[in-house]
Amino acid sequence: MLPPLAERMRPASLENYIGQTHLVGPGSILRRMIEQQKVSSFILWGPPGVGKTTLARIIANTTNAPFYTLSAVSAGVKDVREVLDRCRADQRSMFATARPILFIDEIHRFSKSQQDSLLGAVESGVVTLIGATTENPSFEVIRPLLSRAQVYTLRPLDASEMQALLDHALASDQVLSQTETRVESTDALFRFAGGDARKLLNIIDLLEQSTPAGKPLIISDATVTERLQENPAAYDKGGEMHYDIISAFIKSIRGSDPDAAVYWLARMVAAGEDPAFIARRLVIVAAEDIGLANPNALLLANATFDTIMKIGWPEGRIPLAECTIYLAASPKSNSAYAAIGAALAAVEQTGDLPVPLHLRNAPTALMKEMGYGADYKYAHDYPGHFVPQQFLPDRLADTRFWQPADNSAEQRMADLQNARWNRKP
Repeated sequence: MLPPLAERMRPASLENYIGQTHLVGPGSILRRMIEQQKVSSFILWGPPGVGKTTLARIIANTTNAPFYTLSAVSAGVKDVREVLDRCRADQRSMFATARPILFIDEIHRFSKSQQDSLLGAVESGVVTLIGATTENPSFEVIRPLLSRAQVYTLRPLDASEMQALLDHALASDQVLSQTETRVESTDALFRFAGGDARKLLNIIDLLEQSTPAGKPLIISDATVTERLQENPAAYDKGGEMHYDIISAFIKSIRGSDPDAAVYWLARMVAAGEDPAFIARRLVIVAAEDIGLANPNALLLANATFDTIMKIGWPEGRIPLAECTIYLAASPKSNSAYAAIGAALAAVEQTGDLPVPLHLRNAPTALMKEMGYGADYKYAHDYPGHFVPQQFLPDRLADTRFWQPADNSAEQRMADLQNARWNRKP
């Protein structure tokens, strides 16, 4: 029996690797590492199906270094130590030519103790670490290990890259190249794939397998939509639905539907999802979508995260449900999210504007002579602990980044600010 199309199409060299040109294109850093066989420790961060594991396998195929793999889902501290012992033995071998490479898939699932067991070996040069993660490494990887491994971000495939992958599969796969195929439209295919190469190939595999013998394989918006409605999980062989469900969960909270939100929570609980993954999203939603309309939401979400870390499953479902319903039923505002976005855009557009002199610290006599800190007004010395003065750089002096949303909490804050600064609402 043939393996799935996604496995049949997995490239063994960079020549057939599609996407991530910022990392593996001509002259790029990972291409130079691979071609020169001088690999330093790094972590690949990106969504499913964008080539993290494939890059590791390409390195295994093109480097002379001993290559070991572990999956964080199934490996324990004992497994890590055994692999590191083999790596030390490789280095002592008279035939050793390069430092052993250890690839850890889903490194974000490693506990702190498991990551600690890697640290000494990476630091002393016993092994070169390559990790792959779908989660932000700054949240999931311990700081000492992160400081010794460069993080490279992988991006979803764009439409032209998905088209190239489709063309390559139809031309070179041992089954598809022998199959009469008509490509009528690709909008639905690319939309359902969502930049995920594995998902795209799994959908094509499903279409091919469901095409009657002797009939041409038709790729069109209609056939893709029809097949996936008949079997919505068929293209989810690698667990990608995990991301669809968390998306539905977040959007249900944002859309103020507690019933839908708790349903999607139940789906994740029933599937054995990592409770910390859910709790972390609740913290993000509380800040991004509830925000200043109800600041207590962030406090509850953070308390939920702390509680989950203490109790885990199965009792963790209860505080998760409590927080989910509270956030979904809460008033909503994204004004803080929009404010920091607007401020970052201003920083990008205007660069490093100078800090006004009266706001600068003056720890030396020379700085005081230069006017640092002069005319600064200490707010607590004035009635109401407020006195008008300029805090933004001159170029942005009248800019308003925070636009209060139309909820009672923010309107009260806005009214106070307008009164302080003698502004019109």
